[in-house]
Amino acid sequence: MIPVHTTLPPHITKPAVPLPMRLTLLCLAALTIMSGATVAPSLPALEAHFAQHEDIALLSRLILSLPALMIALFAPLAGFISDRYGRRRLLILAVTVYALAGISALLQDNLTGLLASRILLGIAVAGTMTSVTALVGDYFNPVPRRAYMSQQGAFISLGGVIFLVAGGLLADIHWRAPFAIYATALLLIPAVLRFLPEPKRTKIEQSSNHLSDEKPDWMAFALLLGAALSNSLVFFLIPTQLPFLLKEIGVDTPSLAGIAIAASNLMGALASLVFYPLARNHLGKSGVFILGFAVMACGMGLIAEANSFNAIMIATAIYGCGMGTLIPHIFATGLESATPNIRGRISGALTASVFIGQFLSPLVSQPWIERFGLASGFSVASGVLLFLATLALLLHWFKAKPSSEIILQ
Repeated sequence: MIPVHTTLPPHITKPAVPLPMRLTLLCLAALTIMSGATVAPSLPALEAHFAQHEDIALLSRLILSLPALMIALFAPLAGFISDRYGRRRLLILAVTVYALAGISALLQDNLTGLLASRILLGIAVAGTMTSVTALVGDYFNPVPRRAYMSQQGAFISLGGVIFLVAGGLLADIHWRAPFAIYATALLLIPAVLRFLPEPKRTKIEQSSNHLSDEKPDWMAFALLLGAALSNSLVFFLIPTQLPFLLKEIGVDTPSLAGIAIAASNLMGALASLVFYPLARNHLGKSGVFILGFAVMACGMGLIAEANSFNAIMIATAIYGCGMGTLIPHIFATGLESATPNIRGRISGALTASVFIGQFLSPLVSQPWIERFGLASGFSVASGVLLFLATLALLLHWFKAKPSSEIILQ
């Protein structure tokens, strides 16, 4: 059950989270974006290497998005496991598999083996992201949790900048080289063992979901999941299609593709730290959804019209401002709807909705792009985001409906 009011009673408090725990959680969260950002600049070269395959245009995009399908499928299971058997053990196993699956692509000389390694990577990300999100809910009180989520959004975006630029530079050497970056995940296992204890729930916390007589608001949570899915469906056009758009306009250097994609992450980091707290305080929950979708729509529209590298950089930076404002808001809102005994499952549902959108993105966009062109794909994405902003505005006007209170109050 997902109660509408989930803030713990005043007598339930948690100690402040020490800096080493925060840093470990932030680094673990960055593994999520590393799973895709690292190899995005390699896609055109990878496609050329496996050009003999008939469906390589789609399969090369699946190298980036196939992990997302595995995350979507296994995140709910990972949430159940973390609730039942503990966050820490699942996290250690997931990080280990993450590193091994990631670097195994260095040894693959066929597309089937490469895709198989990406499947394992996705399963590992499901366990990692679900465990980390649940731990954030376990360790933090509600108000500090919102502040942490903005920091996490910034850290993930900055990690994206680093991994994209590094991946692009390595891809200039060879398209396989960026896969070596995944080995760095092994460095986090000692930090998990040292700084992240398994949360001990009090009897009061375990029963806190029974303190409210109000019924769970499933419709509101469904709206939140829909927002997360739609956002990732559109967002994944940037890593999967932007390198090809750049090549189309004459920019075919992988490192420049990485820099262009990184621009959205850099601005996303700034937005998470600065814009999101301001928007949340002054616009309320619904206002953040409206603003985030509208700004992203503007960025996507500018990408569709861009005909130079500088124009692409400006457009992706604008998109990043909206993305960095919206993503921490989605997860902070989701954690507010979860009591401790279901926090893993709520985290799993949010994780699944985000990554099913990423997996579906090339499957939906590629047929359209093959028929109407890359610029048209980004233009349609802009229209979808504008529709979502309008829908959020309409729901705000009708927020008196009980099914929307959790998101639109």
